[in-house]
Amino acid sequence: MGNLLFSTGLIRTDATKSDQVNRRHLIAKTICNGITYYYTPLTGTGCETECLAKKCQDSAAVCPTFPVSPSAGVSSSTLLSDSPSNTSVSSQNQSYSASTARPLLLFFSWLGAQPGGMAKYRDLYLDRGMDVLLVQSSMMHFLWPRWGLEYGLEVLKILENPPFAGRVMLVHASSIGGYTFTQILTHIVQEPKKHAGLAQRMMGHIYDSLVVGTLEHMAIGIGRTLVPRFESFVKNTAMLYFWLFKTHTADFYETSIQVFHNSPVTAPALFFFSENDAMCNTAVMEKLIDVWRQRGVDVHSRKWKKSIHAAHLRCHPDDYLSTLQHFLNSLPISSCKKTI
Repeated sequence: MGNLLFSTGLIRTDATKSDQVNRRHLIAKTICNGITYYYTPLTGTGCETECLAKKCQDSAAVCPTFPVSPSAGVSSSTLLSDSPSNTSVSSQNQSYSASTARPLLLFFSWLGAQPGGMAKYRDLYLDRGMDVLLVQSSMMHFLWPRWGLEYGLEVLKILENPPFAGRVMLVHASSIGGYTFTQILTHIVQEPKKHAGLAQRMMGHIYDSLVVGTLEHMAIGIGRTLVPRFESFVKNTAMLYFWLFKTHTADFYETSIQVFHNSPVTAPALFFFSENDAMCNTAVMEKLIDVWRQRGVDVHSRKWKKSIHAAHLRCHPDDYLSTLQHFLNSLPISSCKKTI
């Protein structure tokens, strides 16, 4: 079997709160289990008003509170966070409609991520005038890949229906999030004519702490995530599981790896990784980067000798943020260039 890519990530809830986003005006809408949409209403100042207010005026006369397509499998239930009670329905709808004109950040989080844990990442993009769609994964999406593929199709349908259809997108995937994103890529590859537009809308993709290497690297990730005290036992059990259900697990992983190596998304990419990450074979990672560059992809990367899996932002905040800012400023996503 070839080198394997993707796996589980460590559960983290240590991210600090951002000072950039006014939490009082942050709106969170629950689309379905594990998927949440974050955006901020128009502030009425700066580039955001100039770029987005006109698009709201040009939209339909009545802006729906949250358009839902039955075919997307989207729940109509929503959660409004700290919305001003004296805001009229019409002004809320106008702000929402204008928000749908913004670029969309798809954040595929590490395993077990909580709102507080991913807030720092989310707010970085909200502060740059982007909306954020948080996509969380479960361990079973990985352990039984068919369920992961079904979940990937569900996310894909959401992205191809209102209010996300047609929007320019950026992907940020952390640890197991890279695996979930690859399930979306698998569907794009399987039906290129049907889903080609989605790949073309992605202006860039960022990968933080992908698990790269062999099945053993995957098993290590499972052990460290589920029961750290019994990491060795869980790792050996996972290896036995992969062997017993090879056609339902390892073979699927191999297909996903090939899809990722030949990704239909050829926009600029950024990789964050470290040499001491037990879940990442740096030689394999660097070979992957070389393969993408040979395909003509503009690849940026930042490698540290010592860091923590899925916690590079916490361990190296200045370096991480400066690298991310340089990458984002190089993308044609928004005319509003901001300093992180």
